[in-house]
Amino acid sequence: MARKLGAPIALGIITILALVFITGGGTDDKDILRQTLQVDAVYYDTGHVEISYFDKSGKTDSVVMEILGMDESFQKTFSGSEFIEIVPFPNPPKYGWPIHPIVLEVVHSEFGHVQMKTEIHPLGEPAPNVIYSRS
Repeated sequence: MARKLGAPIALGIITILALVFITGGGTDDKDILRQTLQVDAVYYDTGHVEISYFDKSGKTDSVVMEILGMDESFQKTFSGSEFIEIVPFPNPPKYGWPIHPIVLEVVHSEFGHVQMKTEIHPLGEPAPNVIYSRS
């Protein structure tokens, strides 16, 4: 009986180890980025999106923010460790908010160049995950 369970148990252990290896085992260096750099983009029924950025460490030198998928490209540069930007959006997009991702290029004195991506969400709905990348 023990022999019949050996192969499935071994396969299960190998699968778990592979997942831990692929995901970084919870020691992902992006955890510190998630804890330090925050961005949110909220759509209000009044026809605008409020985009906020906050660096808990206070070590952000500059941020270039871009909203993709718009008829006219929106890009703005900020200095300092926090900002709030109001962008007119008269109507929610026909195909949903994922077609207008918010992308930030952060120059940070400790982390170097950090890219962040999030999506707009309506007020009262949970914020989508932020994707972090370092170069």
